[in-house]
Amino acid sequence: MVVTSNPHKAHEVAAFFAGKVDVTHVALACPELRNDDVGEIAREKARYAYGQLAEPLIVDDTAFEIDALAGFPGPYAAYVLDTIGNAGILRLMDGVADRSASFTTAIAFADADGIRVFTGTIYGTITAAPRGREGFGYDPIFEYEGKTLAEIPLAEKSRISHRAKALTAFRDWFMERNGTTP
Repeated sequence: MVVTSNPHKAHEVAAFFAGKVDVTHVALACPELRNDDVGEIAREKARYAYGQLAEPLIVDDTAFEIDALAGFPGPYAAYVLDTIGNAGILRLMDGVADRSASFTTAIAFADADGIRVFTGTIYGTITAAPRGREGFGYDPIFEYEGKTLAEIPLAEKSRISHRAKALTAFRDWFMERNGTTP
């Protein structure tokens, strides 16, 4: 079960598992701890969600860090996207030479045995203008290996993204724990 109020994230998780695992989406709004560490935010969201649902589940949280802006917006990426959007980020980056940025996703798995956190990061750059029609959020302005995440089809993004890296770490651990191989 994936718990998120963002249907795009649930869709990416389902695409990652590509029908090999039944992914159930529960749209439960979880309170977000204010913290600079997305792993801690995900851990607390998982604790809350498990307390509400009492079933094994995953939650995630993502940080979007821009080097020239001292890591801004970091774990406050959703708030910044809702308030100034991609256009605001591009205005902040106007005339800035260092356009390096990264995404880090923390996946927190909760069950009766506790909570375990897995992370994944990708590095790229901020574009001068939005490109592409795929994805959501900052995808149109984040370039990874020559393409924005919005220019990469979901099947490919589900193999290379920050969320995919965190999900791969979770999947590998989960399968090993259950005596299967990835």
